[in-house]
Amino acid sequence: MREYSGSLVATGTKIALIVSRFNRLISQRLLEGAIDEFRRLGGKEEDIDVFWAPGAFEIPQVLKVAIMKGGYDGIACLGVVLRGETPHFEYVAAEVTRGIGVIAREQDIPVTFGILTADDELQAMNRAGIKMGNKGAEAVRAVLELINLRREVLG
Repeated sequence: MREYSGSLVATGTKIALIVSRFNRLISQRLLEGAIDEFRRLGGKEEDIDVFWAPGAFEIPQVLKVAIMKGGYDGIACLGVVLRGETPHFEYVAAEVTRGIGVIAREQDIPVTFGILTADDELQAMNRAGIKMGNKGAEAVRAVLELINLRREVLG
């Protein structure tokens, strides 16, 4: 039996981070967690490009731009969608999820999903580093694992 598993090493890896500007206080914490984790795992900050999207809904469009630009080993998408008093939350959360998923399956580059969907700001802040770890850091770990799995399997 042969098993494949990507390592959590960022050395020699170039990534893009797509970040939603809407709910910036929370998105900024996700971004900081992602950058810190990349550095902690041996990456250099100059090997990260950050692309700002106006909101979570626009992340898939910016993801396509980053893929067209090229030069990345992988891309992590970061943002937050907060539940409000209208169904808007469900529409935005569903479309950003669907958009990232479609692009990730169609393109030949690892893409990860670091979009928080939360009932309120406190819940989102907890998931952005206050209490429950940082989902931005988790998205970077996932993209590195995918990148290194591809390298192990495909050479």
